[in-house]
Formats: sequence, structure tokens, C-alpha cells
Amino acid sequence: MPTLEELFSQVDAAQDDIIALEQALVKIPSVNTGFMPTGDETPVCEYARDWLGQDGITSEILESAPNRGNLIGRIEGRSGKAGLMFMSHTDVVPVEDDAKWRFDPFSATIADGRIFGRGASDCKGLLTAQLMAVRILLRNGIELEDGLILAAGADEEHGGRYGFGWLADNYPEKLAAPYAVNEGGGTPIQAAGALTYVLGVGEKGRLQVEIDVKGVSSHASVPWQGTNALYRLNRALSAIEDYDPDRDTSTGLFDHLSTFAVEHKASPENVDDIIAEIEPDNPRFASMLRALSRMTLTPTMIRGGVKSNSVPEAIRLTCDVRTLPHQDEQYVRDQLDEVLSGIPGVSYEIDYMARPNSSPFESDLATHIRSVTERAIGRGNIQWVPAISNGFTDSRFTRPLGTVTYGFSGSHPDDDPMLNFTHGTNESVGIKSLVSGTKIMLGLAYDMLAVK
Repeated sequence: MPTLEELFSQVDAAQDDIIALEQALVKIPSVNTGFMPTGDETPVCEYARDWLGQDGITSEILESAPNRGNLIGRIEGRSGKAGLMFMSHTDVVPVEDDAKWRFDPFSATIADGRIFGRGASDCKGLLTAQLMAVRILLRNGIELEDGLILAAGADEEHGGRYGFGWLADNYPEKLAAPYAVNEGGGTPIQAAGALTYVLGVGEKGRLQVEIDVKGVSSHASVPWQGTNALYRLNRALSAIEDYDPDRDTSTGLFDHLSTFAVEHKASPENVDDIIAEIEPDNPRFASMLRALSRMTLTPTMIRGGVKSNSVPEAIRLTCDVRTLPHQDEQYVRDQLDEVLSGIPGVSYEIDYMARPNSSPFESDLATHIRSVTERAIGRGNIQWVPAISNGFTDSRFTRPLGTVTYGFSGSHPDDDPMLNFTHGTNESVGIKSLVSGTKIMLGLAYDMLAVK
């Protein structure tokens, strides 16, 4: 059986194949608008199924709705049970204005050592790395003790109700594994002269709040005969803008600030001072600390009015809310009641799209991630910190099934994650990160599953 270092050499030699696979996946426009019919994930699943089939891997596509496919592939081991699951998703967010892009958003153009395209980073890069890891594992005839599941879900970008959420409800046995690796972590941070990786152990909760603002309609030429809901909306928006959330330093990352040469122990009273001190030299880390030390309440959409010459009597304001692990729905309601207090004609509804969730920072999988990453990128003395993601992923569906799930994509330390522009204009992924991610996925399967 080849050594892991020999397998890593094969990954380096396969760089052109890795690039070609990523380009092929990005060129399939599996755009999820959030409004049915949408998604078109099945063509991505079909491409991956056929690609895996070249090596004799039988995989299945489970459609939760027409053209909303979920891919499940499996390599069996001697034990008959799975020991690890690779997770990713196949849908991508819409492109707001393709004229602002450097290249066509679905061209998968290579430039500056990166592949540009919607979904290149989120999340087709991880799917590429996992698919290539499976291929190299098989082509070397490596026998497994416990099996490996490769699961690529639909609908992650709009809550997973047609993807991993649907799979967890209807086919939990197909996701049954003690450990899983997904998106939501694995980015390097340079701090205090050392290389530090973030291991995604959990996620903030995500709620969508619909605030309804009521007035009284009238003709716009006699506005005093009505009550303009827009003026009440203005008061609501001002109150939200002035919202000063409670500070909180209870998440695990704040216990590791000494790793980043922060001398003070973080507390709700001093966390803003710590963030201000860090921000000039490390704005990305400062942003992470800001997100993990408070609930956020962000207006995102407004709908209302029926005609330009009519005073609007109904406006709906949509807000995105992200909560820390201990902040439940009642906490959110208390905060909203305080923010909107005294504004007449205002009511709200809450859609709980993702509850806070986490896995332990220490586990067998975490130990292997640390070891394999050091070998894959050729760096020792890497520091590790746990982080709660400010966004949500499909990991929130596997953790309740008893699967220890980490976000870890394995970005290369020479690749600036700020250049990914995830969900933004000119989204891209570094080719170095595709290669290092492939090595890490391959190394995890080899170390954890292979017959020794």
C-alpha cells in the first residue's frame, strides 16, 4: 500500500485534473433563488455520478423535488459500516449583476492562480477536493476497514429543506457515520508570527424576521387623510440601526485569544476594545470576533406600496437575525420587543431557519485533521482554535443525528481567503487551496479508514 506522502505526490501530479473537474462543476449553473422552482442541482449530481462511475463507484441521486437532486456515493469497508462522511452542497447563490464580474460568472476562467465563477468557493471547491480524494483512494486499491460516504446536498443556500434537511428526515440511514467533514471552517489566520487554523465546531442560529408595518391608505394628494406606513417604517429602521446588542464572550474561541497574542482575557465589558486593537492589523479576525460576541439584527428586504399616487398602508420589512448558542427564540423576541417598543402599527413573525449547534473541539476526527493538515501543507507547529460560524451550513442536520461534524475545507496558508468573495462579485477559489483541500480529504480517509 502506498504511503500517504506518495499519495500526496499523486495529488500534485493530478493538479490539471483537479482544475478541470472544478471548472466542469462551476460551469453547471445550479442557481438557487429560494423560490420554487429553482436549484437545478440534479445536473451537478449527474455529472458527479458519471464521474465517479468511471472508477466503478455506484452512487444514487435522491430528488426531493423535480430537478432537486441529492447525491449519495459510498465506498464500502470490511466492517459494513461507515466511518466518515464527506459533505458538500451543489447549489449556488444567484448572481446579482454579471456585468460587474471580471469574467462570466459561469465561465470558470483561470487567472492569477485562481478559478473564477459562482460557486467556485461555495461549495464546488470542496466537492471537487472530495471527489478527487475518492478517485485517488480507489485507483490505488486502498482497502477500507470502515466505509466512506460522499454526500452532496441540494438547497443549502436556502435552508436545506430540499437537501440535507430532507435527507435527515427521510433517509437518515444513508447519512449514518460517526464523523463528517463539511464546509464552514479550515481557513488559516496568520497571527503573532504563527500559522493558526480555524476548526469549525458549530454555527450561530439563523432566523428570518418579517416585520409588518401598518398604516391607513389615502390618496397621495391628501396624505393627511391617511397614515403613511413608510414613516412608521422609518422609525423601525432607525431603531434597528441604533440597536446595541448584548456582548457575549462565552463561545470557545474567546478562550484561545492568547494564541493571537491578545493579553487580556475577553469579557463582555472589554471585547469591543480587543476588537478595536486587533482590527488594523487583522481585520478578518476582528470581524470574526465581532460576529461571535453578539446577536446581529440586519434589515435585508422591503416590500410594500401599491401605486405611486397612493399612501401605503402596509409595508413588510425582512430582517436576518444570527444568534449565539444560548440565545433562544424567546431571547430574540425580547430583543425585538425592546427595539420596536413605542412604534404603532408594528408586528412581527419569526421563521427559525437554523438553530445554533456544535460539536466538541476534541475528538478522534479533530486529532486526524490536525495531523493530516500538517503533513499536507508541510508545516509543523500549527495552532488550532475552535470557532462558531456566523453563517449556517448543512452540519446542523448531521449533528443532531449523532455525527461529530466539523467545518474544514483545508485552504492553503498562501491563499488569502479574503479573495474568495463568497456570495459576492468575482467569487473564486485558489488552485493551491483545491490541491491542499484534496490532500487533506484524502489524508483523512486514508488515516481513519484504511486497513493498516
